[in-house]
Amino acid sequence: MGRCNGLVVESMSPFAPPVLLGVHEWADKYRYLSPESSAEPGKWHTARAEYQRGIMDAVSDPEVETVVVMSSSQVGKTEIINNIVGYFIQHEPAPILVVQPTDGMGKTWSKDRFSPMIRDTAILKGLIKTSKTKDSGNTILHKLFPGGHITVTGAQSPTGLAGRPIRIVLCDEIDKYPPSAGTEGDPVKLAIKRSTTFWNRLTILMSSPTIKNLSRIEAAWNESDQRRFFVPCPKCKKMQYLIWGQVKWENRDPVTAMYECEHCKMLWSDAKRWTAVRSGEWQTTSETKVKKIVGFHINEIYSSWVRLEEMVADYYDSKENPEKLKVWKNTSLGEPWEEPGEQLDPTNLYARREKYPAEVPEGGMVLTAAVDVQDDRLECEVIAWGFGFESWGIDYFTIYGDLSANLIWDDLSNKLDRTYRHEFGIDLKIVATCVDTGGHYTDQVYNFCRGKDIRRIFAIKGAPAVGRPLVSRPSKSNRGKVNLFTIGTDTAKQILYSRMKISDPGPGYMHFPLKYDLEYFNQLTAEKATTKYTRGYPHRIWVKIRARNEVLDIRVYSMAALAILDPDFKRIAESFKKSLKEKQDEDQEKKQIHPKLKKKKGWVNGWKK
Repeated sequence: MGRCNGLVVESMSPFAPPVLLGVHEWADKYRYLSPESSAEPGKWHTARAEYQRGIMDAVSDPEVETVVVMSSSQVGKTEIINNIVGYFIQHEPAPILVVQPTDGMGKTWSKDRFSPMIRDTAILKGLIKTSKTKDSGNTILHKLFPGGHITVTGAQSPTGLAGRPIRIVLCDEIDKYPPSAGTEGDPVKLAIKRSTTFWNRLTILMSSPTIKNLSRIEAAWNESDQRRFFVPCPKCKKMQYLIWGQVKWENRDPVTAMYECEHCKMLWSDAKRWTAVRSGEWQTTSETKVKKIVGFHINEIYSSWVRLEEMVADYYDSKENPEKLKVWKNTSLGEPWEEPGEQLDPTNLYARREKYPAEVPEGGMVLTAAVDVQDDRLECEVIAWGFGFESWGIDYFTIYGDLSANLIWDDLSNKLDRTYRHEFGIDLKIVATCVDTGGHYTDQVYNFCRGKDIRRIFAIKGAPAVGRPLVSRPSKSNRGKVNLFTIGTDTAKQILYSRMKISDPGPGYMHFPLKYDLEYFNQLTAEKATTKYTRGYPHRIWVKIRARNEVLDIRVYSMAALAILDPDFKRIAESFKKSLKEKQDEDQEKKQIHPKLKKKKGWVNGWKK
């Protein structure tokens, strides 16, 4: 039986097929809330929190393959989960997987939420035998019912996420999942993979968000059609979705808190706010390319169980402590927390790209290179440096190949041996290169760098520690017995981000050529400095806000190459002037020996004669 799009099919015939219900209709007809898990035990009424209706209807829609719910606490999310599970057990039997962050949380949900629902909802009673029944085939984490079964597992358990096919995958609090289930990979992907054999598969992802750009639920929400619950103002009737910025109060007194209409400025009491919510509707706010993914965002302002004065009081209790404020924003507003710290807009850097007059513009005097070692490729950049550490991106290239073979390293050696034409007409060579040893091919990097000190090709490793110098003295205490430089990556990134903020050419300014695409700048700004609190003490760390950051790492390594080289720019500038004068004298001499022909009318025919 497929999902039924939330319609009730009525028939007077005794031979008619079963009535098809949507999830919210099933819950309104059959569901009872248990006293252990609800402050309002008894018959379920969807209208008690009207926003729940649209979420449950999406689960019943046969066109929907993934339902995403990014929410705060106190909005009835757990009971929505219970309604979905109860619906598929009784009304549309299917294999079901419920994934909680840990096995312990899975057992708690099964014992404290699921079992009481089965006991108190009459139509479910008897479909699942208790785990104490002899030969029931049921345990706390696995239960059988006619036409299907339900498995409950923790996200950290690879065995629980593998095995039998599943049609309904329900993942709760996915932002609390570990990065990997053992060594098997992302728990959400492992769970979803179990449903691939079902044409009518359904995935439900639910969670409060955590850190912006690192949150699983935020990423899933961004892929959805981003539905928000719009409610009418009791006075002007204009529709709007509820946000924290419209909650108003006086003199730091939570008791005075009210909601202000963004259109007519009417102040709503809690009663008027709840009335408005009962007349609300879900509206999509984004056009997603994946039509089968629907997403819902809901916060505590909509909750029928929370007063605004409670939210304001909680806000004041949290606002002076960043860690508490983060939790408040995640669990009260259902919004991801953006860590305080430096973050740069890649489009601003992209917009200031330049057309160089030559491969190396006039101000560039020293070329360095840096190499980031990936599993299937080498990412490389050549940078020109001038007075005051003004820099010019010169060349960026990727070499694909088998890093365990010699060919790719020979290609790299050849690339690093080429010259670049300076605006003055001089050919410049790369004079220092850093190659990262931190990947899976450390020994190959050692082999490549060994014996290349004369070309100033150095092996380096990064050390993210506050206060570490940009470059430490080299050591040969490594398997390759090569000079290995340790790079203070936190120090380098701090310097680099400061330079990226410089808006006028001159000392520290970073120039970029037109050939660099937006992805380059996305990677260059892929991290930001944040403040973390450990036992109440703040410290700054760099965290990724985008998946790929090779360009940023390469820029750090190029800074290290320049620091290792420690060039005397004044002396180099004098050398440039001398070379330029010599070249000009040479060109003048050539002109005197071979004076330039002057064009005259008919000069070609004259030459032929």
